[in-house]
Amino acid sequence: MDANLQDVLTQAVQQSNEFTIGIWYLIGAALVFFMQCGFAMVETGFTRAKNAGNIIMKNLMDFCIGTVMFIFLGFGLMMSENYLFGLIGMPDLQIFTNFNDFPWSSFVFNLVFCATAATIVSGAMAERTKFISYCIYSGIISLVVYPIEAGWVWNSQGWLAQLGFVDFAGSACIHSVGGITALIGAAMVGPRIGKYTKDGKPRAIPGHSLTLGALGVFILWFGWYGFNGAAATDLTQLAQIFATTTVAPAVATCATMIYTWIKNGKPDVSMSLNGSLAGLVAITAGCHTVDILGSIIIGIVSGIIVVVAVEFIDNVLKIDDPVGAVAVHMCNGIWGTLAVGIFSKDEATLGLLYGGGFTQLGKQALGILCIGAYTAIVMTVVFFVLKKTIGLRASKEEEVRGLDLTEHGLSSSYADFMPVPQVLTGETSEEFEEGNVPPEKAVEITLNKKEHAAATSDGVKFTRITVITKQSKFTDLNTAMSEIGVTGMTVTQVLGCGVQKGKTEYYRGVEVEMNLLPKIQVDIVVCKVPVKTVVDTAVKAIYTGHIGDGKIFISDVEDVVRVRTGETGFDALQDTAEVKG
Repeated sequence: MDANLQDVLTQAVQQSNEFTIGIWYLIGAALVFFMQCGFAMVETGFTRAKNAGNIIMKNLMDFCIGTVMFIFLGFGLMMSENYLFGLIGMPDLQIFTNFNDFPWSSFVFNLVFCATAATIVSGAMAERTKFISYCIYSGIISLVVYPIEAGWVWNSQGWLAQLGFVDFAGSACIHSVGGITALIGAAMVGPRIGKYTKDGKPRAIPGHSLTLGALGVFILWFGWYGFNGAAATDLTQLAQIFATTTVAPAVATCATMIYTWIKNGKPDVSMSLNGSLAGLVAITAGCHTVDILGSIIIGIVSGIIVVVAVEFIDNVLKIDDPVGAVAVHMCNGIWGTLAVGIFSKDEATLGLLYGGGFTQLGKQALGILCIGAYTAIVMTVVFFVLKKTIGLRASKEEEVRGLDLTEHGLSSSYADFMPVPQVLTGETSEEFEEGNVPPEKAVEITLNKKEHAAATSDGVKFTRITVITKQSKFTDLNTAMSEIGVTGMTVTQVLGCGVQKGKTEYYRGVEVEMNLLPKIQVDIVVCKVPVKTVVDTAVKAIYTGHIGDGKIFISDVEDVVRVRTGETGFDALQDTAEVKG
């Protein structure tokens, strides 16, 4: 082949690869932007429904406010060519004056990264922070916090970049910064009302939708392929990054599941979701330079760190972090940054285990220390000023009523939705595991009858039997009532506030003392069918031998009136689908 032709073909292939990588760089930025949706879903699902709109609004506005801040000052501080002493750029506002030659790809990519650092904070301070205060400190993160410290690492003139510090996609620059800010903010705003008892014991406050939380984690994991992979320099490196970005969180999730299973007796769902995110955060710094074995070890450690950190922050530090943002982002951001100095296989940054000694590990430790210190100092001042001026925390009344209503005028983020009873059809009690608790303890009966209850004018005496039981037992109960001649009943979905006696459950490592449990309430009014027959039949139908099978209340009914005809007494009960007996 002619040498000139060979050169032309080589150049063409090189240009094609550069073009492909350039397109992927912007697609990766779009994936990172989509991670805002993931953060919104995780934070909304892990908190209570009365604050869902407020959290969604915060996740929307931290990107929008951050965009404005990054345009006018942030990008210049971070990526300016006029970079002073390796510490800070000189903003020149070329974004307004040099449209044709401005580095738009770099701007867009760093903008979406900036938004990620800001949004981490909202979850840790959720359900009790003023919206206006959130807007201010979120804007400051995008204005001067992220741009300055990230410039040290990702501007080629930055002092940490010159030193050889490695943070490929942001374990330190983004996640540890967001996590440190979250820790300071959550500590200064204080815990949610009811989170701790008077003696400091934490109470579990479960989120309203693990489904949303899980959806958010899957979206974040999907977006993380752009988060870590967008800066890949070739297709081979991109594939390697995809592999490490898959292995580490998968292993971390397994580690978290096994650890909580052993510790609490059952695998913790929400903590396992946090485990996935912990693995993603930890692999982010060295995703391009560690191998699969390193990814596995990083994942195992991060999966355990997140559980230990969540419980330490909750039980020892007494800092209320509803979504585990500090444990996921700060703790594993630090671990992931240091892990580069241990597991890196790149010749220029060999880690401790591959013959590089402590050199790279020392650089990583110095870098994360300086980034953390800068973030902590600036954000402590910001939070202190906000607390002393406009205030950080919503009022007690606003917090109790919910920030959706008090901050945004939303009566509910789920206004058109109504809970539907989850009733199993076609199931019988034989399909449920039997317990050994006697019926009188499993099904409590409360008698609320007058000693000499008066009969109605037609001489008929009415009694109401109210059965509260598990939703899954409705079919058994309905069938049993029909067999004894009770063909009408009123069924209502209710929530029982309590906890099953003799059985300890945990939410994110905290013992659940009281919870809202879905039940059904079945009201039956009888006059001819003996009350004892109804009660005995109901007990037999709902009994499984476990504490918490249900409760039965018996009370007198003064009279019955049919609205349509005006009939009263026994006649009013006949031929109606609502109440009959």
